[in-house]
Amino acid sequence: MSYTWHPTPDHLENSNVARLMRTLGVSTADELRARSIEDVGAFWDAVVHDLGVAFRKPYTEVVDSSRGMADTEWFVDGGLNVVDVCSTRWAEQTPDAAAIVHESEGGEVRVLTFAELDDQVARVRAGLRARGIVKGDAVAIYLPMTPEAIVATYAVASIGAMVVPLFSGFAPTALASRLRDAGAKAVITADGTIRRGRVATLQPQLAEAIGSTPSVEFVVVVDNLGTAVVSEREVAWSELLTAGPDPEAEPTSASDVLLLAYTSGTTGRPKGAVHTHAGFLTKVASEVAYGFDIRPGRTFCWVTDMGWIMGPLSIIGTHACGGTLLLYEGSPDFPDVGRLWRLVERHSVSMLGVSPTLIRALRATGDGRPAVDLSSIRILGSTGEPWDPESYEWLAVEVFDARVPIINFSGGTEVGGSFLSAYPVEDIHSCSLGGPALGMDVDVVDDNAQPLRGAVGELVCRQPWPSMTRGVWNDDARYREAYWSTFPGLWRHGDYALVDEQGSWFVLGRSDDVMNVAGKRVAPAEIESVLAVDPAVAESAVIGVPDPAKGEALWAFWVGRPGRDDDETVGQRLRALVAAEIGKPFAPKHVVRVEQLPRTRSAKILRRAVRAAVLGTDPGDLSGAENPGAIDEIRALVRELR
Repeated sequence: MSYTWHPTPDHLENSNVARLMRTLGVSTADELRARSIEDVGAFWDAVVHDLGVAFRKPYTEVVDSSRGMADTEWFVDGGLNVVDVCSTRWAEQTPDAAAIVHESEGGEVRVLTFAELDDQVARVRAGLRARGIVKGDAVAIYLPMTPEAIVATYAVASIGAMVVPLFSGFAPTALASRLRDAGAKAVITADGTIRRGRVATLQPQLAEAIGSTPSVEFVVVVDNLGTAVVSEREVAWSELLTAGPDPEAEPTSASDVLLLAYTSGTTGRPKGAVHTHAGFLTKVASEVAYGFDIRPGRTFCWVTDMGWIMGPLSIIGTHACGGTLLLYEGSPDFPDVGRLWRLVERHSVSMLGVSPTLIRALRATGDGRPAVDLSSIRILGSTGEPWDPESYEWLAVEVFDARVPIINFSGGTEVGGSFLSAYPVEDIHSCSLGGPALGMDVDVVDDNAQPLRGAVGELVCRQPWPSMTRGVWNDDARYREAYWSTFPGLWRHGDYALVDEQGSWFVLGRSDDVMNVAGKRVAPAEIESVLAVDPAVAESAVIGVPDPAKGEALWAFWVGRPGRDDDETVGQRLRALVAAEIGKPFAPKHVVRVEQLPRTRSAKILRRAVRAAVLGTDPGDLSGAENPGAIDEIRALVRELR
């Protein structure tokens, strides 16, 4: 590795995770990891006390796996509602501190203090209860990242109803399938939002969706753009806010359902991961505290969406730690690539979450180091996809002078947080995920479930954790088939991973993305990192296509950097580069330039959709795709090749 970040004395002495290390009597991050899985119950009990998570009713047992790991219960007999920890306590302790700062794409800024947040939650809680919402009901939230999304989340949770966050870019069909699966009784939406200077409507999409969703009794509409028209079965958000506040949150138990978080399958209906009040809260609070070092007075910013797990994680994790949550409603590179950096400077952001795809786009402009003050940043966060060394080191060294760590972490919707994470008290190698997240007994194994080092294997977990999904909503068989059927007694996550000779961990992609060339597994990220070295390449996607000689042949699709001509020899150059760096059998059979690659709103490249375009097969659920037209372009280019 050409770059390694080394922790500063400040991180080693004053970070939240350093405090936990002193409490547990360990001196290194790896010692802390080992301690955290020696007795997972004792560890998570220590986290609860370290972070001041107060239960209304004390738990009698931290963890109970007597029915098997797949059916583990946490904080047995305990009583807790996330609102107690995330809103009410700070309204009492630091009422005038900023809980939420919101900036629209147009630059307008709104601020809610913890006192104002708690008051609005109490008013919306009263309005929802008055309209028949009770504990156990499902209430969907189909909103952009605005203060109303956070108020709605806490209001629904405080009733003991289940929060069902939905991606704000979903079309009616995708909305309807999730609403039906959840049995949603109400939906909270907005008239629309602005993205890249254009109006994106939400209210009309939802109106079409609920035509086939008989469970929905009413819709609450936020007038976000000033265009909302409230019709039959609809209620104005402003009407809820005029209600008198209801001071009493539902006394939920630790195991009551907080959240149904939907994740798309490649085919079939979406999977609803089931997360609980105490389990999800404790895990995401630990992520934000120990990985991202948030505490009162610090600001957390991750450009995300309610429909991705990073949305609820950002909200509940930040507020459980007493931090300020900065919401940005819009595209982070609009009207130009400097928008993200200006957000940091304007709002003194402490922790900034970025995606590798976004950083590749910023680096490709060739503008170099941003001409803004980024000194407020203490931590950079990253998740969702593998890094390439060039982009990682450009961000770490050229932009931030090797001053701050990149806390790269990997988990998923069903995990309710991370499996793997770096921490700001350890050396972090370029592109690395550090190691197992605290309290996570993860491993990389071969096909016989034996530990594997120095080679690609399956990522598994050997012990339960608090935010482990309690199942797939309404489909227990699917839950057991997806996560427990491959290796008895082990959670199989569906990712391929690698632990290298230095002990650094890397997730290389979904198991169904990994390719088999001449009998050897190779992950797309491994090839894509090589392609990123070429100055003509802004980003790429590599897939495997059936080949009679090799089993699979590699196809590489690449996007050129702005301002660079398409060199006729680029394809030959890229093939030669891969052959030299990885090996001749892995040189791509086809190297195809495209204008764009299909991706989700959270910037993940949809490799399965690229592969389907090449093979002429069904790409599966594309409801979360930001630019599905990219798939048609690839289909057309493939037809020309043939």
